[in-house]
Parts: sequence; C-alpha cells; structure tokens
Amino acid sequence: MAISSIVKNFRDGSIILKDGTGTPIALTVEFEAGDFSISGLSANSNTETTTYLDRGSLGTVRLTNQTFPTFSFTAHMTDLSDATNKTLYDAVNQKGAFAGAVSTIANSDVYGLDVVISIEGSTLGDPTDHVLTLVGCRLSIDFSEGDPNSFTVNGTVYGSITAA
Repeated sequence: MAISSIVKNFRDGSIILKDGTGTPIALTVEFEAGDFSISGLSANSNTETTTYLDRGSLGTVRLTNQTFPTFSFTAHMTDLSDATNKTLYDAVNQKGAFAGAVSTIANSDVYGLDVVISIEGSTLGDPTDHVLTLVGCRLSIDFSEGDPNSFTVNGTVYGSITAA
C-alpha cells in the first residue's frame, strides 16, 4: 500500500471526548477551529532520555522517566452547562450531562476522558480514515469573550496513545 497523495487539512478532522463507561458518554466537539495540536510524542513509550558522560564525553544514552504529551484545541462557544444536553464545558468539568461520567485515568482519583481525533481519509481515496486515540487525558478549559466567544481546551495524556 502506498502512502496517501492527498494532503489533509483542518476540514478533514473531528474530535470526540468520551468517558470510561461501558457505553461511553461521548461528545463530538462542534464549532471547533480545526487547530488541534499535540506535542511531546516520541518513540519508546514517551520516555525521557538521559545522557551519561564518561569524563565529559558521551558514555551512553538511557531511557528514564515517562513523559506525558500535551495537546490543545479551540472551539467556538455556543453554550456553557446543560443538565441533559452534552456541552464541551460540562465534559471537561464532569458537570451537567457528564455528571455521571467515569474517568479514563487508571489507578487515580483524577477525572479524565479519552480523546479521539479522526482525520478523513476514505472519502479522499485512502483505504481508511486516520485515527489518533489518546487515553486517560486530564483536561482543562479556558473561556474567552470575543467575536466569537471561544473555549481553549488543554490536556495531558496519562495513558496510551495509538495511531491508526
């Protein structure tokens, strides 16, 4: 199979937030700007590398502490909180329709969600769509007034990351 010859752009993606229940409470983020960004991805399960010197010269390089990639995206604000309808604000804060959400961060008392970024490929001639799954993400949300009002969601990935 050859690499795709179609360059992907912000129009091809979607972001889904979901909790850890058997049938996940999920929110497809609407009115988002298409500016999802992630940093800190690396080989070897996202682990720091440490150099050990031998009298000032490189002796060896070793894997040490686990690292935790961070990401962000923005979305236009349409609503804050709602008891029954799913909102971005409620998903991040475990409120409203997400009040009963189950955290996806293992072995922790910290609330987190899985984040799935899908990038269209099949309708563009690729064999499949492209999916980045971030498990166990701690999220925070910022609100900003403007034209339009907007949210910025920031997250840290404490679980696994898979790309397909």
